[in-house]
Amino acid sequence: MDEFPELQNPALRETLESGAKQLDLALNGAQITDLLIIVAMLSKWNRAYNLTAIRDPRDMVIKHLLDSLAAGPAVSGDRVLDVGTGGGFPGLPLAITKSDQTFVLLDASAKKVRFVQRVIDALGLKNASAIHARVEDYVETPFDVVTCRAFASLADIVAWTQHLVADGGKIVALKGQSLSSDESGALPAGWHAEQRQVVVPLLTGERHLVTVRRH
Repeated sequence: MDEFPELQNPALRETLESGAKQLDLALNGAQITDLLIIVAMLSKWNRAYNLTAIRDPRDMVIKHLLDSLAAGPAVSGDRVLDVGTGGGFPGLPLAITKSDQTFVLLDASAKKVRFVQRVIDALGLKNASAIHARVEDYVETPFDVVTCRAFASLADIVAWTQHLVADGGKIVALKGQSLSSDESGALPAGWHAEQRQVVVPLLTGERHLVTVRRH
């Protein structure tokens, strides 16, 4: 990994370590290195494949890594599906910090799935896999948790993923703005949402964690 200068950047490491501490998350040295490798690989691939609009590695640490890790306490259960994973968020950071859970990272973009699989291979993650598919067409044994960083309206997310949520399972969505009554009222019949504001270290603006369950 000598080709990644980000790994030798003490400021990036300090940003990640201090942010994790504010999240009450104890990261070991290997986890910190793995998380920074994600940023390094994303920076490299982004120049050719435009995987994310975020270009600055420090912003990637904050807006991708810490934002993903902030959802960690809500992501329980054995099997987790991350839909619309994009560059691997929140799935990759959560897989690194939750080695006892299995993560499937799903996206409709082939180039993004190729990148995610490359990271999984580079890190040797045994508890993560990348799948290229549209979520509404994906058929698999239902998952304990479905995660996403709101890539669509909450009603659409529930409609597209409800066949993938196990009985007693839940959908965990990270959103910017607070969930409105109109959004909550538009959920498919039999589903209800709860939300709480989360503080992502060093991130400007609001962040909300929305949990959706069957009645």
